[in-house]
Amino acid sequence: MADNLLDSVRVDELRARFGGPVVTPTMPEYEDVRAVFNSMITARPSVIARCGSVSDVKTALEFARGNGLEVAVRSGGHSVAGASLVEAGLVIDVRPMADVAVDPAQRTVRLGGGATWAAVDRQSQRYGLATTGGRVSTTGVAGLALGGGSGWLERKFGLTCDNLLSVELVTADGQEVSANEYENSELFWALHGGGGNFGVATSLLLRLHPLEQFSMALLLWPAEAGRAVAGSYREFIAGAPDEIGGGLIYLTGPSEEFVPRELTDVLCCAVLVTFTGPEPELREHIAPLLDAEPPGRLITDIPYAQLQCMLDDPPGYRNYWSDEHLVTLSDEALDRFCERARDMIVPSPSQQVLLPWAGAVAGGADWPGFHRDATWAVHPLGLWEDPADDGRARAWVRNLRADMRPWASGDVYLNFIGDEGADRVRAGYGEENYGRLARVKARYDPTNVFNRWHNVLPETEGEPLAGAH
Repeated sequence: MADNLLDSVRVDELRARFGGPVVTPTMPEYEDVRAVFNSMITARPSVIARCGSVSDVKTALEFARGNGLEVAVRSGGHSVAGASLVEAGLVIDVRPMADVAVDPAQRTVRLGGGATWAAVDRQSQRYGLATTGGRVSTTGVAGLALGGGSGWLERKFGLTCDNLLSVELVTADGQEVSANEYENSELFWALHGGGGNFGVATSLLLRLHPLEQFSMALLLWPAEAGRAVAGSYREFIAGAPDEIGGGLIYLTGPSEEFVPRELTDVLCCAVLVTFTGPEPELREHIAPLLDAEPPGRLITDIPYAQLQCMLDDPPGYRNYWSDEHLVTLSDEALDRFCERARDMIVPSPSQQVLLPWAGAVAGGADWPGFHRDATWAVHPLGLWEDPADDGRARAWVRNLRADMRPWASGDVYLNFIGDEGADRVRAGYGEENYGRLARVKARYDPTNVFNRWHNVLPETEGEPLAGAH
């Protein structure tokens, strides 16, 4: 192989057996098909196989094996770690497998491995139903669900993986496997946070919940009011019902009608409150926050799917994210959180987010993802344009994490982070769960073909298998 190009004869052989498009670097559409959410990810695969069926997935895997190609799997392409691409390898792009079918009687939704939350949210909303999804609509359902799935509805309905009922998977050797409570139950457990370590998810079944009414409030203050607002928000959440979601967010004041001119394009402190109920009841709940007289306020009934689309960030920015979970949120922790926001790049889409958990998150099942006793998540979400700002953005994220460590639980939600090393992957699961995942990995992917998503190494009896990457 030279210059990231495979021999055209071999690619033509793949095309002859493949139902969907096969895209290579010499083709005009390659750059558009290759582009992912994080523009810092520059890997250039040799082949992008756009799978329209399970048969295509199996054919692509067979081709990769036969040609010694590393494999990446792409659904939404939002992985900040770059799991959706692989240098000089083959991408199994399942975005064409994006069908969504809601069963309102059973309150379930079945979707293809390439579906995004926009389609799931809109289809479910037609029947007054919803489930916990990503905080933007363009996120791939499979990546979020298999990685755990944190979203605005989690305090009421649990994480996305808490609502995962079954998965259809193609394993590294091309076998079709069903995983649910009754079939391959150990694999099913592993898919509740273990991500793309075990195969290509071609279909998922999720539980839906009634959601007839939904409302939100976005309240803005100048950054210098942030510490007082943060204290009020902590007190507000302590007494809030599980129907309340949202978070405290430092951000660049948006250019919107409800935002005063003096708060536009400058650092602001915001509180987003989501509510699985009507706007008049929401106003009653947030009365203590309104007493703090936010200069910018938007309080309204809104379809849940519309809220998700409102928060979409465009692709193409440089991204660097991370995460710390807090067992307690002391005054000193709030002081440090608010002080660190001064290091954000402004104006930019970057956000410094404090998310409240508890509720249904704390009451969920014992899946392999992050430990559920954390009450808060600190999530620096860096998005910027100029490569000259790379060092500054990374320093802000790392320094905020360091600020929070005295109150941190030590675990991590892996969907919130990039490549932070093997120790952080283990922290995301804990040693006992990591060992259990490694044994599942050894059964379904013994040679570690699927190694791009916060990799779990295959092992038996505590020893990595020979031949694993």
